[in-house]
Amino acid sequence: MPDAPAPAHLLVETIDGVATLTLNRPEALNALNAGLRAELLAALKSVARDDAVRAAVLTGAGRAFCAGADLRGGSGERAFRRVLVAEYNPLVRALRELEKPVVAAVNGVAAGAGMSLALAADLVVAAEDVRFLPAFDRIGLVPDSGLTRTLVRALGRHRAAAILYGGETLGAAEAHAAGLVVRVVPGSDLAGAAAELAQRLAAGPTRGIGLTKRLINRAEDDDLAESLDAEAALQELAGRTDDHVEGVAAFTEKREPRFGGR
Repeated sequence: MPDAPAPAHLLVETIDGVATLTLNRPEALNALNAGLRAELLAALKSVARDDAVRAAVLTGAGRAFCAGADLRGGSGERAFRRVLVAEYNPLVRALRELEKPVVAAVNGVAAGAGMSLALAADLVVAAEDVRFLPAFDRIGLVPDSGLTRTLVRALGRHRAAAILYGGETLGAAEAHAAGLVVRVVPGSDLAGAAAELAQRLAAGPTRGIGLTKRLINRAEDDDLAESLDAEAALQELAGRTDDHVEGVAAFTEKREPRFGGR
C-alpha cells in the first residue's frame, strides 16, 4: 500500500469571506518548521489575491497558538540570518501589509516567533489562560520577527526590557490592559469570538479597511506632515470605491450599509 500523505502543516478554511488559517503541528505546539513557514506564507499570499476573502483569522490547533521556532529542526534552522531574512521576516511583512484585517485567536502559549506572529495581526483575541512569552533569552538569542519594535512601541522601552530580558511574561489580562489584546474570553469561547469579530470585519468596507491599515502602519514612523499627506492621498482612493457610494447612500436613507468589499 502506498504511504499515507503527510498531514498539512496548515489548515485553511474559507467561510462567508473569512479565511481561517490554523497552524497544524499540535504535537509540537505548532512550532514553526520550514514546511509550516512556507505554507503560511503561501496562504497569506493567496488571501491577498482572493477578492472573495475579506478578513482572516490566524490560530493554532491543540494546546497552543505557537511555541516559536522549531528547535529540533536541524542545522538549517541555525543559519539565523538567512532563515530570518528569507522566511520569518516575509511572514511578518505579509501579515502587516495584507490589506485585509487579520484577527489572531491565541490559545495556550504564544512564545518566541509565535508571539511575534500573534502581535503582527491587526487584532488579537486571547483565551484567559494565554501566556505571551518571548523566550529568546532562555536560549541565548535576541528577539526577532519584529517583536522588539512591537513591544517598545506598545509598552515603552523599560517595560519592554523587563519582558525581553526574561524577567516577566505577559498574561492575557495584562496584554489586554497594555492594548496588545482587544478581547479576553474563556478558552471555550475563543474560536467563536474570533470568528464573530472577523465576520463583522468581513462585512465592512474592505478597501477602506485596507487603506486604513496602510495608514496605521505608516503612522508609527511618519511625522505629522507625512501622515497628513498620506491620509489625503488614500482618502482620494477610498472616495472612489463602491463601498463609499454605498455608505453615503445608506446614511442618506437611514439604513445599515451593505458593503461589497469593492
